[in-house]
Amino acid sequence: MIHVMASSVIPTPVPSVWRLVRDFGALGRWLPGVKSCVIEGDESGDRVGAIRRVEMGDVGLIREQLLALSDVDHAVTFSIVESALPIRNYRSTISLLPITASDGTFIQWRGQFEAPVEHAASMEARMPKDIYQPAFDRLAEILVSREAQS
Repeated sequence: MIHVMASSVIPTPVPSVWRLVRDFGALGRWLPGVKSCVIEGDESGDRVGAIRRVEMGDVGLIREQLLALSDVDHAVTFSIVESALPIRNYRSTISLLPITASDGTFIQWRGQFEAPVEHAASMEARMPKDIYQPAFDRLAEILVSREAQS
């Protein structure tokens, strides 16, 4: 099993970040490279078991299932159920913690998955650098811009 992690500081309070992160169907608003993101069927974006269809510009369709959502712990856990990526048994958690000294947010994205030997190293490097960190950067950009407009 390969374990990956990325973390960042977003200079806005947890409730502001959580409003975007907790909506399972809103991934396309803050993950670069998403062409479309919709929840399948009539499910809501915060119901455990919901499936989202994410169309990525570089890898095509990814279907993910919401496994857990905690408004108390500010954490969302999901798995990939279908993907063209050379990985299997993917599961990840995005969690938020308050930074009390600055009223900011510490965000962490942890993932684990299996990959064929020939893809393991590239996928291990790609997830935190090309997916998780750009998502954090985009979240910060959206939220800082909103605060500036307020």
